[in-house]
Amino acid sequence: MFDISKSNKRKTYGIIGVFILLLTLIVYFVGIYWFEEASIGVAIFAMIFSIIVSWASYYNSDKIVLSLNGARKATKEEHQRMVENLEGLCIAAGLPMPELYIMDDGSPNAFATGRNPEHSVICVTTGLLQKLDSNELEGVLAHELSHIKNYDILLQTVAAVFVGFVTIISDLFFRIGVRSSRSRDDDNGGGAQAILLVVGFIFLLLSPIFANLLKLALSRNREYLADSSAVELTRNPEGLISALRKISSDTDPLEQANKATECMYISNPIKNKKGKTSSLFSTHPSVEDRITQLQNIH
Repeated sequence: MFDISKSNKRKTYGIIGVFILLLTLIVYFVGIYWFEEASIGVAIFAMIFSIIVSWASYYNSDKIVLSLNGARKATKEEHQRMVENLEGLCIAAGLPMPELYIMDDGSPNAFATGRNPEHSVICVTTGLLQKLDSNELEGVLAHELSHIKNYDILLQTVAAVFVGFVTIISDLFFRIGVRSSRSRDDDNGGGAQAILLVVGFIFLLLSPIFANLLKLALSRNREYLADSSAVELTRNPEGLISALRKISSDTDPLEQANKATECMYISNPIKNKKGKTSSLFSTHPSVEDRITQLQNIH
């Protein structure tokens, strides 16, 4: 477990480094366009801006993800069964109690987020609480707690925020270039306009590809590991097996689901919007494979 946590931390720092580089290039080219010259000052500004944005994103990534998914904080009075289940699991895992959030959605699903066990969150849908029994709910909570223990949450959350941010910035960058090229037709700005448009177009094309590759790089084996770790905590593989079956077979679409955060859920939240996804490009292993792995645990 220690090696896995260490590996996830290294991957996270790598993602942050790539993000800083991409954002610096974007801001640098924008600076070249507006100031119509390539200078050390523009490069320094681009680097400082990228570092500040990266730092803010890292420390607020969980809040961003919760906001994107429309989650609200849960109370012990309202969700006593879930709180008591989670408290017992935290004692068994030797972890501090994460914050609990709720998504008002009929589709059963859950995810964990945060940057470390001391700053972690588990979020479940109202559909999960309504459709799963106590053993099944315990299995799901143990799965998400395992993601926290293995530092999967740090890797997934940072990746989700950065992928979304790069995609938005790239699209905005391209749109600014198109509009500016229409409003400026002087000879001096022509070269800079051409660079802006070309780079913006490249980033716009590569953004979704980059997003998919990054999510796929977050090895799907993490789900198998979280499943097996959950069984170690609960000593009851049937609870998680039954939960996975119910979640995967449910036909209610998760309305708040989006491409940036889909890799964080226990089961692909947009499966019902586009049908069964290809195993090659899916962010999750198939539920059938996960159940087979759980059934082979002795």
